[in-house]
Amino acid sequence: MRATIGRLRTARASKMSASLPISSSVVGTVHSHAALRAALRLKEGAVDFLELRVDHFAGDLDPLRRAVPKLRAPLIVTVRHPREGGAGGLTRRERELLYAEFLRCAVFVDVEVRSLGELGTTIAAARAGQVGLIVSDHYFKTTPSLARLRARRATALTVRPDIFKIATLTRTPAHFAALLQFLTTAKSSPAISAMGMGAFGRISRLALARAGSVLNYGYLGEVQVPGQWPAVELKRRLAELGEG
Repeated sequence: MRATIGRLRTARASKMSASLPISSSVVGTVHSHAALRAALRLKEGAVDFLELRVDHFAGDLDPLRRAVPKLRAPLIVTVRHPREGGAGGLTRRERELLYAEFLRCAVFVDVEVRSLGELGTTIAAARAGQVGLIVSDHYFKTTPSLARLRARRATALTVRPDIFKIATLTRTPAHFAALLQFLTTAKSSPAISAMGMGAFGRISRLALARAGSVLNYGYLGEVQVPGQWPAVELKRRLAELGEG
């Protein structure tokens, strides 16, 4: 583990400035055993980050523990709240302990807006360990109004995150337009990671990345939510768009 931590710190120094990605980056989500196997097969540079959805492995952490030293990308550690798609119905204390265990291998931790109060210890530990903080918000049934999105961002600002991440269901052009407007009219700090799910999910992930979304998530192994790209293909398509 010690060698892995050293490698990740080197990655932080070379890829980030003030804990932020220097350009739009692709994140491969590790949310299942199949995804973990796929992550272990990735060549270095195939994705920019890997997100460890630790909540999906809470019943048996050993495969994840064994894999961490072998993963070839900087790690985002997430223990998702059950009401925002988290697996296993974990309690606050269980989530807190899982964050504490995997914090030492992370370049970012992801904590939801709804969890800011109950996971204050996790946020403080991340800051003390110079680990970046992503504050996230998820809407699986719709895209909220622009005013609602801005209000949630304002709540996130109370803990000074490095990145505010927003994911919404984009069933209609209007949903996609609201998410794009939110991204393009937000102040530059904190950085924004924005993505759609559903009918306009794939379109949104390409367009929002080009418009400034700093972290752009794709799946490994099998799709997690409708509207995702395979992570490696997302990185390739964004590179093609960048050449235009």
